[in-house]
Amino acid sequence: MARSQISVLFVCLGNICRSPLAESVFRHLVREAGVEDRFVIDSAGTSDYHAGDPPDSRSVATARARGVEVTGTSRQLRPEDLRTFDYVIVMDGSNLAEVRRLHERTGGYSRVHLLREWDPEGGGDVPDPYYGGARGFDDVHDIVERSARALLEDLLTSLD
Repeated sequence: MARSQISVLFVCLGNICRSPLAESVFRHLVREAGVEDRFVIDSAGTSDYHAGDPPDSRSVATARARGVEVTGTSRQLRPEDLRTFDYVIVMDGSNLAEVRRLHERTGGYSRVHLLREWDPEGGGDVPDPYYGGARGFDDVHDIVERSARALLEDLLTSLD
């Protein structure tokens, strides 16, 4: 029997650039596909550096220029996230190591993956654009969009 919903949590370091962008892009793609009722989508950071802060204005502006609204408030990843989300999708190897450590300590059930495992142009890390210029945010948006699109296609097949 197919599951009715899939929960996906996107994770980066501070939850102000990459993971809220990935959450918003994925949410946008889910909405375009008309399957909003089939997904629970959120984002978090492995650190609490920016807890309570809004998404980075450069990430918001880049996404808005492409028709995607990035909203939300930064929060830190919680142990219960690893027991409640079906998928925890991380942006880079450092995030992956941190999530796996927490996963082992808390007995999580989530499937943990790098976002770029779905990137048709190749795997690796989603680079952190925080200390770079505007071009870095454009590049990250491109990576996130094509990876999120492929992730959605893959997850939709599991719902059928």
